[in-house]
Amino acid sequence: MRAQIRIAIALFTVLSIFSSVNAQSPLVKLQLGKGLQIMAADSSMSMKMSFRMQSLFETERDLNSDSEWATSFLVRRSRLKFDGFAFHPSLIYKVELALSNRDLSTSSDLSQTSGAPKIILDAAIKWAINDHFELWAGQTQLPGNRERVVSSQNMQLVDRSRVNSLFNIDRDMGLQLYSSFKAGNMVIKPIIAWALGEGRNLSIDNEGGFEYVGRLEFLPLGEFTGKGDYTQTDFAREVKPKASFGATYSFNEGTPRQSATGRFLIDSTGSYFHHDLKTILVDGIFKYRGFSLLSEYAYRTVTDMDIPDEPADYPVELIDDNNRTYTTGYGIMVQSGYLFKNNWEVACRYTYVKPDAGQSFNETTEYTLGVSKYFVGNSLKIQSDISLSESPGMSDPNLKYRLQMELAF
Repeated sequence: MRAQIRIAIALFTVLSIFSSVNAQSPLVKLQLGKGLQIMAADSSMSMKMSFRMQSLFETERDLNSDSEWATSFLVRRSRLKFDGFAFHPSLIYKVELALSNRDLSTSSDLSQTSGAPKIILDAAIKWAINDHFELWAGQTQLPGNRERVVSSQNMQLVDRSRVNSLFNIDRDMGLQLYSSFKAGNMVIKPIIAWALGEGRNLSIDNEGGFEYVGRLEFLPLGEFTGKGDYTQTDFAREVKPKASFGATYSFNEGTPRQSATGRFLIDSTGSYFHHDLKTILVDGIFKYRGFSLLSEYAYRTVTDMDIPDEPADYPVELIDDNNRTYTTGYGIMVQSGYLFKNNWEVACRYTYVKPDAGQSFNETTEYTLGVSKYFVGNSLKIQSDISLSESPGMSDPNLKYRLQMELAF
């Protein structure tokens, strides 16, 4: 309850500030999808405030059985975002707050966040050192798989794949150095990051070591239009083929957590686990004249333990007192879509994930077909998809239908 009161006070304060601004001032601009933009009269700082929400209907059931449809309505995401520059255009800040219950969940790390909702998604400052280097400091997305780094506002299906939910490295607190170099028409983007390794919004000391991340992106055909390599739909309808390939390596030293967003593992003595996790992520995206193709491969293992080659029980040293263990194994995702000139899009996705031992997760194959209508790009759209999932241990395939509306301003 206290958290909700703090959110209400913060929102009231923000709205009070903006209500005092002269709306006729040439320094204030409001545009659908681009938020409320304010520039100081002396150009010493700027701020853009934007808000978005996703309303989701979902229903599913197991086929070939007498089970009923399980149906839910929820606010999937609700986000308030601030960004701009301060003092100089090269000093950029970004703050993003989560407002929906789904985003605020503390089920995976209740004691580690003092039971407080995880309101802060991003709180970071970027220094654009020159044309080639940018230094980020604070809490934000680590340079992981493309599907995760693409904003949830910019997806061409209702939600991300299971490959992402199991193997992404998500957000963390630390430093990141981005760089970009050109060789003719080709672009190479090396990225390195040093992070806490235990995820976002923690209030405890670092329980393990740190996380070290390196990523390399290669764009052989040049830059995409409008940063289209991090938007799934080809709104720019690229007149020339564009492609980007990326690979990430993450070494999380002595982490007590199943995965970036998983639960903390505690043994029978009440002590945290401390094992090293290695994650390899490879992805690519291709766009041309409204057609888009995305693919990702993910692999994760515990580097200081011998894991069986075939699905079986984990070594007892890796199972905590709640019969949980690290999320290790591999997965692959292939997704494709085509945007028609009337801004309807059809998309499909194939997903396969397999654990390297029985306790990690269930082996699953999923087929997804989606249809979207874009009214104002990704700022106002309606999306729907239907998925069929099956697992070797599942008696009946599972059928899921989702319908989601997104509004951003």
